[in-house]
Amino acid sequence: MFTKEECAIFTYKGKRIRPTDRNLLFQFVTCSLTIIFTLTILLLHLPFLIRFDWASFSVDQLIQQVSKDYLLLTVVLALITCSIVSAIYYHYCMDSIKQLQHRQKLARMILENGWLETKQVEEFQFFEDSPSKKKAKISYFPKFYYRIKNGLLVITVEITLGKYQDQLLRLEKKLESGLYCELVDKELKDSFVEYTLLYDTIANRLSIEEVSVKDGSMQLMKNLAWAFDSLPHMLIAGGTGGGKTYFILTIIESLLKTNAKLFILDPKNADLADLETVMENVYYKKEEISACIDDFYNRMMARSIDMKKMPHYKTGENYAYLGLEPNFLVFDEYVAYMEMLSAKENMAVMNKLKQIVMLGRQAGFFIILACQRPDAKYLQDGIRDQFNFRVALGRMSELGYSMMFGDVEKDFFLKQIRGRGYVDVGTNVISEFYTPLVPKGHDFLETIGALCRPKQLMKKENSEDGL
Repeated sequence: MFTKEECAIFTYKGKRIRPTDRNLLFQFVTCSLTIIFTLTILLLHLPFLIRFDWASFSVDQLIQQVSKDYLLLTVVLALITCSIVSAIYYHYCMDSIKQLQHRQKLARMILENGWLETKQVEEFQFFEDSPSKKKAKISYFPKFYYRIKNGLLVITVEITLGKYQDQLLRLEKKLESGLYCELVDKELKDSFVEYTLLYDTIANRLSIEEVSVKDGSMQLMKNLAWAFDSLPHMLIAGGTGGGKTYFILTIIESLLKTNAKLFILDPKNADLADLETVMENVYYKKEEISACIDDFYNRMMARSIDMKKMPHYKTGENYAYLGLEPNFLVFDEYVAYMEMLSAKENMAVMNKLKQIVMLGRQAGFFIILACQRPDAKYLQDGIRDQFNFRVALGRMSELGYSMMFGDVEKDFFLKQIRGRGYVDVGTNVISEFYTPLVPKGHDFLETIGALCRPKQLMKKENSEDGL
């Protein structure tokens, strides 16, 4: 019996990339139009072909008869038919054209980089006394496979321990820039490495109404979610105009649709501080922020102790298993706040945050930290590494990307689209990201207030019943 891993070797990997694919698009267009042209000519001459006396067939008679049937007119009609079919195919089958282009680019990449082996063979000579000639023939061409899976491009490459192994194991940059795609996963399966890429990332952008939170996961794009139950804590970086504030407000609005409890910190007394008018636990003063961090930490420690005393507690299970609500500390302009503090106060805050990011997952206490740039000075001692979901929005320098994602071989491109950036969902694979689209005229204060009022009313009724 084969194991699951061994059976994976025989699964369909996609269409094999061949050396002849370097002109695949031209071959496809030429072959297709030739067939359409020929069929059109034959159909237009079908009455003649039916009544023609094939028993007494002669080429001169056929040419003479065809000329009488307006050969020039049929050729023009066939060309018009080819043009119409081409326009329809181009309009409705663009994905198929893109796939042909991708396969052609992959073939040319292999050939132009010389990732193949050739040998000299003698050419066939029609005459035995002709001088022998030799030509290069491909003796080894790496196994590349291309397929579409669940809307994603999957490129599978065989690793044979040959001299091109290092290049084949590091194709991310070439594939992303050459195919205009974003790498979302890279996995080594037996003797193959599988690159999974997303094409046309912006098509997977959601609107704010489509963002959902369910089973410890927040869906932020059609193909991307923040699984905070398993990969806790979010780090958001981005300068002015990058869409950072709208993204945070979108997260807050989405979490309020669940039973989550939120604590909002805005030391600059800016947009998030305005939420104080419609919801509880919003702080912007220095002393209040420090007190909130202490309170959040104490709540986490108290729940960790209480969970162990619950009758259904089970080792290894988290807060959701016991029916408890998640708690989120949304901390905007973190670096700006840390710069307000003394060295002693800095150390106290960082110690509390370190404990929360290390111990918060099981108890259901999560941090969403936002800043313009994640300065290592205020995210030291491995705190930054504990933020599994990292988003960099808008314009950032190479140093800023390095602070966010570490030293990675990734080309970062700037596009003038609000809410666009890059993300690492906790898999160490960096891909293009678009925040949920907020429609013009959307009022966050009004929406968030409407979500908070029933909760505040229920809390008031419960407190009165307790009295």
